[in-house]
Amino acid sequence: MIYQISVALIAVAFAVLVFFLIRTLKSAQGSLDNVSQTLQEVQKTIDELSYEVKQTVRHANDITVDVQHKMKKIDPVMESVENLGEVLNEVTAAAKQVSTTLMARFQTKRNHAEDKTHAEPSHVTAPPATSTDRTLLSYEATYNGDAKGGKNWMKYVDVAANVWQRMRK
Repeated sequence: MIYQISVALIAVAFAVLVFFLIRTLKSAQGSLDNVSQTLQEVQKTIDELSYEVKQTVRHANDITVDVQHKMKKIDPVMESVENLGEVLNEVTAAAKQVSTTLMARFQTKRNHAEDKTHAEPSHVTAPPATSTDRTLLSYEATYNGDAKGGKNWMKYVDVAANVWQRMRK
């Protein structure tokens, strides 16, 4: 009889164990179903987003190609502006040099003319120290000088600029 009671107790314990195991497995199955459903929704969202991302990347590539095309069109203009700046710097330097040379010649001629007209020795003035003084003297020589030597230097500057442009080409 002890065997029978032991077997009955084991059977009851096994039935209780199976009952709780079934409940646990059903709970786990419900959780796995929820996880599966969530993964399907995530996969669907990722598919939709990947399509949108691909469209955005294609659009960005189109914009990049368009910008590169426009930059290639602008490159010659930028090179021309750069060349123009260099030419203007060189012309300005040449004009400054020609102006300085002409002013020195003009002052030398004027000093020689004054020496010839005056028997007494004249004092030699120092060249202007600042660029403003040189500019004022050049304007004075241009507009207040004699008609023969006063405005000829502008023609020399034009000739020098034309020669420079021809040499550059």
